[in-house]
Amino acid sequence: MSKTNIPVLGFLAASGTGKTTLLTTLIPLLNAKKLRVGVIKHSHHNFEIDHDGKDSFRLRHAGGTPMVLVSKYRRVIIEEFPNQIEPHLEDQIALFDPSDIDLILVEGFKNSPIPKIELHRASLNKPTLYLNDSHIIAIATDINLDTTLPQLNLNQPNEIAEFILHKFLKL
Repeated sequence: MSKTNIPVLGFLAASGTGKTTLLTTLIPLLNAKKLRVGVIKHSHHNFEIDHDGKDSFRLRHAGGTPMVLVSKYRRVIIEEFPNQIEPHLEDQIALFDPSDIDLILVEGFKNSPIPKIELHRASLNKPTLYLNDSHIIAIATDINLDTTLPQLNLNQPNEIAEFILHKFLKL
C-alpha cells in the first residue's frame, strides 16, 4: 500500500522476459473485473512523447515546464528534470488521484520496497531474483522452482490476474 492508500504491485524480471507483454494482457483482464488500473513504467532511456514542429514541443523547448497537453480524450504532463536524478517511485504514485484508481501496476523501480511479482523465463538462463528481494510475493514462471513462494504460470495471464484479485487485493 502506498501513502495514497492505492495498492501498488510491481513486476520485475530480466530484460526480454515479457514484463510489458504480460501487463498489456493483464490490464484488460483486471479492467473486466471493474478495476481501474494505473501504470508506472520506469525507463532508463531519454524519450520524447511530442515531436519537433508540434506546439507542445515548441512551448516546452521554450522553457515551459511542466507542459500540459490536454483534450477531451486524454492529458499528458511533460515535466523536465534539470538535475537528471533518478525518479522516486513514491513521487510518481503521488500523481495518481486515489478516487480515480484501484490499483497501480509498476514496471521497473525494481529496488523499491513494494510488493512484487517476479517473472522468470527458463529459456533466458537468468538467475531468479526472489532470494535477494523480500518484497517478492510470487513468481510467474514457465518452470517449477524450489521455493515456498506462490508460483504462477507465466503463460497463463488469467491465473496471474486471479492471484492479484484474490490473494493480493483480497477481493
